Amino acid sequence: MPRKLNYLNVSWPLDFTSLFPEQRALLVEIGFGNGDYLVNLARTRPDANVIGLEISSQAMDKAERKISQLGLRNVRPIHSTAETALAHLLPPESVTEFHINFPDPWFKKKHSRRRLIKRETADMLASRMVKDGTLLLATDILAYAELAHETLSSSRGLSNTLGTPWARDLPGRFRSKYEAKAYREGRRAYFFLYNRNSTAVAHPAIIKELDMPHLFLYSPLDAAALVARFETSRGRHGDIHIALLRAYADPRRDAAVFEVVIEEPTIEQHTMISLSPRERPGEYIVKMTGLGHARPTAGMHRAVAAVGDWVATQDEGARVLERKLRG
Repeated sequence: MPRKLNYLNVSWPLDFTSLFPEQRALLVEIGFGNGDYLVNLARTRPDANVIGLEISSQAMDKAERKISQLGLRNVRPIHSTAETALAHLLPPESVTEFHINFPDPWFKKKHSRRRLIKRETADMLASRMVKDGTLLLATDILAYAELAHETLSSSRGLSNTLGTPWARDLPGRFRSKYEAKAYREGRRAYFFLYNRNSTAVAHPAIIKELDMPHLFLYSPLDAAALVARFETSRGRHGDIHIALLRAYADPRRDAAVFEVVIEEPTIEQHTMISLSPRERPGEYIVKMTGLGHARPTAGMHRAVAAVGDWVATQDEGARVLERKLRG
């Protein structure tokens, strides 16, 4: 079985030649649930390659089992949000079809940033589609359908191919387990079918990795003393949120690691940043670790700076010596 894929262990952008034995039109399903629709796409479209994006680990396991049992080689599930995939994985004009089935509406105001169908995402979908590419969206919630109509119809790069804002049925459509249950319970879906038109749109470049972030500092305090002083803290740097959660000392090596969560608009990482001694007494290097397949993003650079700056405040004799950081 091919290795499990997630947004942190694949190349940015995706290397399609390493994912698929043949290069063909690319179909992408966003949020594939139990994987039935995704598998059906792969089985009925042998002329295409299929990528499924999903944030549920349980759903990933189900889909991977079904794909393995059927021996399908033209489909790969990737653990990723749509926003991360659009910003880091999928190049401009690379996707022939996007399929989005029954996304979570996230109606509460505090959850609105998680909603998939919003203007900035619609524009990114258009950017990643080939000319005359297709976007198919299904929802069984009227309020979400109304929101989707308003959002998609206002995107310059997309054109509605239906004569109405939405359709209540698409002949020949494969019905997933969720959709079949909705029909049995009397809930009809709202279907949207848009094409990528010839209007020029912005094509945000793939956000690639930066150089490895690190800094050098001096502190009269050893690692164990620093960890003893540590307290959880949170900070915001523009649209980057950083939480320093815990610290762990290794007195034998005079080293420590700091558990961090980094939230950026397009990606979230939960990893460790290390503090390690250098040859000169009292000098340390602070750098990212590879735990959890961490990637050197702008947020990671900010997190390394946050750890180093915190260490430098713990003694009046401490100071940062050199920064190898962006921003």
